[in-house]
Amino acid sequence: MTLEIKGLTKQYNSQKTGLSDYSITIDKGILGLLGPNGAGKSTLMKIIATISKPTKGSVFLDGKDIVSNPDFIRKILGYLPQDFGVYPNLNAYEFLTYIAAMKGVGGKGLRQRIDMLLEGVNLTADAKMPIGTYSGGMKQRIGIAQALLNDPKVLIFDEPTVGLDPEERVRFRQLIAELANDCIIILSSHIVSDIETIADEVAIMQSGKLITKGDQQDIIRQAMGQIYEVVLNHNEVGDFKMRYKVIDTSRQNDRMRVRYINKDTETVPGSTAISATLEDAYLLLTLNNA
Repeated sequence: MTLEIKGLTKQYNSQKTGLSDYSITIDKGILGLLGPNGAGKSTLMKIIATISKPTKGSVFLDGKDIVSNPDFIRKILGYLPQDFGVYPNLNAYEFLTYIAAMKGVGGKGLRQRIDMLLEGVNLTADAKMPIGTYSGGMKQRIGIAQALLNDPKVLIFDEPTVGLDPEERVRFRQLIAELANDCIIILSSHIVSDIETIADEVAIMQSGKLITKGDQQDIIRQAMGQIYEVVLNHNEVGDFKMRYKVIDTSRQNDRMRVRYINKDTETVPGSTAISATLEDAYLLLTLNNA
């Protein structure tokens, strides 16, 4: 199964462009989407989910044009949008049964599937409580469950870990990792560690354009030799930040250890070149394309 996106453009008005001549091929497995706010991640996901139409360009699933034939993907699609709404008076069983009916999912195995999904997102104990009483993280988990109801072959998650505590984020990653062999999974997140621990491939976006796509090591290699650490006095850090892109700072006794990007040929005295991470590469690439 392959998603092929060619020359996708989404123009909202003369001042705002969501996507600009965007092309990407997505195969089975987990693709992590990274990009700052306004990069076009949600716009791309809405078009793939057939909620929004592109101004121009094509989206093909196994050679079928889903822009002109959206039902081809809708039957096998699971989608969790960034702003997921619920019916607060329904409990989890009632809500998921209602969503299943909307998706045309039914039969004798439905209750068993709902039970399995509620267990998968750790909501079994609260399944008979009105969703309106749920915390934000619990509502996010019911959103994850509804996306999986119809045993989808294309899964789209837009910021799925927002509101989840660390334990639930791990549970979510384990849940979708089990599906990756048979599905196309597109996962957008601001939390680089969520992408880093699970994605087979990573695509970095900025200003509606694709900067790069590849496996994590290919992307990390683009930052090699440009990531450094230096230990500074506290009163030196402010001026240092004016001259260099600082990635992170941490206390080291009475001084500060500073991790930064250095694209200059001359290194800062006392600096040490260190191994790059996916987050380093992401920050470097978006900085270069700002």
